[in-house]
Amino acid sequence: MARKVRTTFLYVVASVLICASLYHHHLRNAISTFSSDHLRPSPAIISASSSGNYAIHENLTDATVPPHDTTSVLLLSLSPSPPPPPPAISTTAVLLPEWEVLVIVSPETAPSNLDGNYSCLYDTNEATPAKFAGVLPFPDRATFSCLLPPRSRRKLPFKQPVLSESPPENHHPARDSPSLIRWSHMVYDSLTTEDDVVLFVKGVNARQGINREPREFRCVFGEDAINGVKTAVTSSMQEVFRCKRPPLTPSPSRPAKVSLQIVAENQVVPSVAYYTPPRTLAPSPHSSLLCATTMVYDITKFLKEWVVYHSRIGVEKFLLYDNGSDDNLDSTVADLIKLGYDVSTYFWRWPKTQEAGFSHSALYAKHSCKWMMYLDVDEFVYSPSWQNHSTPSKTLLHPFIHLTNSSRLGQISINCHEFGPSDQTVHPKMGVLQGYNCRRRFENRHKSIVLLDAIDHSLLNVIHHFYLRQGYKARKLGTNNIVVNHYKYQAWPEFKAKFRRRVSAYVLDWTEKLNPRSNDRTPGLGFAPVEPTGWAQKFCEVRDNKLRDLTLRWFGVESDSGFRMVWQR
Repeated sequence: MARKVRTTFLYVVASVLICASLYHHHLRNAISTFSSDHLRPSPAIISASSSGNYAIHENLTDATVPPHDTTSVLLLSLSPSPPPPPPAISTTAVLLPEWEVLVIVSPETAPSNLDGNYSCLYDTNEATPAKFAGVLPFPDRATFSCLLPPRSRRKLPFKQPVLSESPPENHHPARDSPSLIRWSHMVYDSLTTEDDVVLFVKGVNARQGINREPREFRCVFGEDAINGVKTAVTSSMQEVFRCKRPPLTPSPSRPAKVSLQIVAENQVVPSVAYYTPPRTLAPSPHSSLLCATTMVYDITKFLKEWVVYHSRIGVEKFLLYDNGSDDNLDSTVADLIKLGYDVSTYFWRWPKTQEAGFSHSALYAKHSCKWMMYLDVDEFVYSPSWQNHSTPSKTLLHPFIHLTNSSRLGQISINCHEFGPSDQTVHPKMGVLQGYNCRRRFENRHKSIVLLDAIDHSLLNVIHHFYLRQGYKARKLGTNNIVVNHYKYQAWPEFKAKFRRRVSAYVLDWTEKLNPRSNDRTPGLGFAPVEPTGWAQKFCEVRDNKLRDLTLRWFGVESDSGFRMVWQR
């Protein structure tokens, strides 16, 4: 009787095992046709031994059946298992004004997809979208911009985020991230020449007009800032530090970091700059007699007019320092190049560094340009003597810069006339030269055209003019000879766009009550971007149509759609 019961029991067990195995086979086929992208089976094998013991073997595949002497049953877990997050991208992050975080990707770990959906992940478990923000040159490094989230702003020290292309919930930021580099104290760029290395440093010579002695510093080359190779600093002016080249050969494939040491404090300034081989603006077959440099931010709608006009009166090459434009600047530059204009850009993301950018250009363009004109995109050089010219000429500016060095002339200064809104309420359809014709009576400031070989070793410049080497002289010309029409106060929507993001070094934030009498401030505007009463009629003391009439004659054309200027689309 007992043997019959045992036989019956074994028969039932065998039947159950066979049915379970058939069920597993059909279930697995059904699941595989469901969605392998969303469900990831996690099999668990339950094995029964002859001794009556049971064991659960998780995360095994069909090929890894445990060596038991009985039939095994596969039970499937239907819970989704997300893929592991991709490895973190190696980055360094800088905290800029207005809580903007600039994330700089290390040159050896460039992301493959710059248009991907990136996020900045913070140690407070917050995340903000990261937008591609351009490529820092020498060496090329992709940058992304994101905001420091509100909760992170209350936790000191501010930590660097993790840049991730995976969804934020799939990534856990490292808790031991280094502190954010503060924009107010850092080395942000470098330039190697044939003779030395030039560093651009924020926050060391922090007071206007007061510069610390070169002997207080050393340049440091290498990742190990404490034990790196050090060289003497030969010049310390504003944000520009020049130092001797180290006994190292700069490698384009493995560039070394370079920074500045403050000797007395035994402190090395945080740096995102690298020591690279000497580099210059791409040379033309011949050096240009006259070039123009300016710093730009969201000026695309004005650029073609500015380039076309100055090209026709003698400027051969244009060098634009892009201060983080977000208005398709590259596309506009590409269009100008297709039309035959020589326009180059240098990505210069650093805010409030116009003078340092001009110092950089004096070296960067030295082998491509003899004279450099420093002018903003809302400024146009004009001479009353051109009124009798029926067409423009590429030699019109030549008499002012002298084609010989016999006089040792190193710089000419040109006074400005400041134009007001001239009753305009929107950007003039035909451009600023046709739209604005009413200005202030008195001259203000001046802009310059500089012989690059004449610039002082320190590269010191103030308000668009440079200090010159001994033996060179500057000459100031009267407005009856040549003048800059500065279309400074435009229609309110255009002027308001410049309120917070100007490149001026003297008004860091217009909302703060600092330097209230600076010429960079607008009389009567105050500290908020609120349109003053009667803005369209402000600063109108003299009706001045001279350049408007001249350019209408030079650049006006008849077309099927009516009369237009050559720079209009």
